[in-house]
Amino acid sequence: MQNILILGGTGKTGRRIARRLKSSGRPVRTASRTGGDVSFDLDDPATWGPALDGVGTAYLMTPGLQPSAEGQARLPRFVAQAVAAGVGRLVLLSAPGVDADDRHPLRPAERAVRDSGVEWTILRPTWFSQNFSEAFWLRGVLEGSLYLPTGDGRTPFVDVDDIAEVAVSALSDDRHAGRVYELTGPRAISVGEATGLIAEATGRTVRHVDADPEVFVERQVAGGVPADVARLLTGLLTAVRDGRHAEVADGVERALGRPARRFEDYVTETAAAGLWDPPGNR
Repeated sequence: MQNILILGGTGKTGRRIARRLKSSGRPVRTASRTGGDVSFDLDDPATWGPALDGVGTAYLMTPGLQPSAEGQARLPRFVAQAVAAGVGRLVLLSAPGVDADDRHPLRPAERAVRDSGVEWTILRPTWFSQNFSEAFWLRGVLEGSLYLPTGDGRTPFVDVDDIAEVAVSALSDDRHAGRVYELTGPRAISVGEATGLIAEATGRTVRHVDADPEVFVERQVAGGVPADVARLLTGLLTAVRDGRHAEVADGVERALGRPARRFEDYVTETAAAGLWDPPGNR
């Protein structure tokens, strides 16, 4: 049986996908800069061949959105090498709005997957619920003030476990071939409402502070983020402010036959696990 390759295999989606596949007895190879089964760097083509050896199916994602043409060409080049190496099924983690924006940084990746000549499925999740507990926004939540330039805009945060379950099904079942799944939670909420739910569940003060977009860019740059990447991320967040990603989609239900997980359930479970406890109590 050929391996299933998981790019970003130690990340939020990748590790969940790998765990589910392994528990069902499927051969999995996680690829990551550190901590994976194989060392892999999308910026280093020398690492691609070893990762692809003996692989029949691959989960694709890019570790960071790249505004430059060179950065956006990385995944299409990898797709070409994967197909040449015998990969027959591709599942791509993409993003909302790709088909409506010729300049979207993931548009070249989607085009490469669609034109690959093999079975493919594209996943377009909105903002992850787990951003509040595992990555970008955790520090702000723990400090009690989360600064984001989203205003009162609403978005249907999607649970990463839902994304992982859809990905596992797409990697394992040919009924998903040729499908694009817009993945969201069951209702759109603002970041302010989200932090309010976290505050209620934890008994701590947690609030959203609307950040001025230009100040938000400056803070990221001061923290070492390249200016073009900072502007790209800020643009994605101000799209929430402008209501461009408020629509609820039925991709989770279409793919899995069940409703998407509620943000409230994610909050209850995460609070019970202690992920938002003060550092000294974890």
